Amino acid sequence: MKAAQSASAAQTRSFQAEPDDAGRRLDQFLTEHLDDISRARVQQLIEQDKVRVNGNSARASVKLRGDELIEVLGQVERSPLKAFPEDIPLDVVFEDESLAVINKPAGMIVHSGAGDEEQNRGTLVNALLYRFQRLSGAGGPARPGIVHRLDKNTSGLMVVAKTDDVHRKLAAQFASRQVKKRYIALVMGWPADKGTISAEISRDRVRPTRMTTRRGRGRAAVSHYRITQKLETRFGKFALLEVAIETGRTHQIRVHLASIHHPVVGDALYGAPHVLQAQSSKDGRKGLKQSKQLLLERNFLHAGTLEFVHPATRERVHFERPLPPELQKFLSDLQIENE
Repeated sequence: MKAAQSASAAQTRSFQAEPDDAGRRLDQFLTEHLDDISRARVQQLIEQDKVRVNGNSARASVKLRGDELIEVLGQVERSPLKAFPEDIPLDVVFEDESLAVINKPAGMIVHSGAGDEEQNRGTLVNALLYRFQRLSGAGGPARPGIVHRLDKNTSGLMVVAKTDDVHRKLAAQFASRQVKKRYIALVMGWPADKGTISAEISRDRVRPTRMTTRRGRGRAAVSHYRITQKLETRFGKFALLEVAIETGRTHQIRVHLASIHHPVVGDALYGAPHVLQAQSSKDGRKGLKQSKQLLLERNFLHAGTLEFVHPATRERVHFERPLPPELQKFLSDLQIENE
C-alpha cells in the first residue's frame, strides 16, 4: 500500500468496521468516526484518494460489509483560509503581553470552518485580530490565538494566546486537565441534586450535526454537576446547575445533560422545546383562557468561571463573569410568570 507507506504514522488514522456497520456508506461511517469534520469534508478526503478500505481506494458511496479496515491518510488538501480583522466589540476581561481572557457572547462563532468562506466574517477570530493584531499562529492561519472553543450559542470565558509558546503551554494544560472550567446551565426538569456523568461521546449516526452517548466507542467524557436552585413555574420545572467538566468534547455538557433527560433550556438540537408553553389559565374578568409563551433564542449555558496557570508568571489565575443580560432577563421572566 504505497500511499499508506508515504504517510506518517501521525497522519494515518485507522478504523475497524464492525458487523453493525454492514450496509452503511463509507462517507457516513467516517463522518461518525472523525471528530469535527463534516460529511462534505469526508467526501473530499475520498475524492483526493486519501481513504483506503482494506488497502484499496474506494468511492464515498461504497457499502461496507462490516469487517473492513478503513484508513485515512492525512488531511484534505485545500487552499488555506486566512482570517482577517473586523471591528467587532469585545468584552476583554484580562489582557497582558502573553494572553487575553475574553467573555464571548452567544451567537458568535469562534472561528470559520476550514475553507468555509461564507463563515469567515463576524467570528471571534476576526474581532481578536482587529483588537490585538498579534496572536499565536500555532492553531493555523484560520484560528490565530484559539486554544479552546465554545459553541456558537454558548457564552462565556475563553483564554486566547498571543504567542506560540504560550499557546503550546496552555494547550498542554487543557490536555492534562489542569484548566478548571465551570458553567451555569438551566435545564428542563429536576435531576438528582448532584451527580457525575461519565459517558463516551461520538457523532450521531442519523444526524451528523449532533453528538450522542448511545453508541459507545466514542471519546471519554466526564461532567460533574450540582443544583444551585430549583424552579417550579407555570412553564414546568427547571433547575439551575453549576457544571464542571474534566474533558472538553464537542457539545459535551449539552449532550451529557440530554442523556439524563434534562436538556439545556433553549437547546432544541438536544430535545428542549423551541418555545416554553405555559399551562392555560382562566381570566376571571373575561372568562377567557389565555396562554403565554417564553422564547429563548440561544442555549441557557454560560462558561462563568475559568482558572489556569499563567504560562509566563506561573501563578494560578481565576476569572469569573456573571450570566449575560439576556439570560438574567429570561430567568427573571420565568420566575415573574410564576407569581
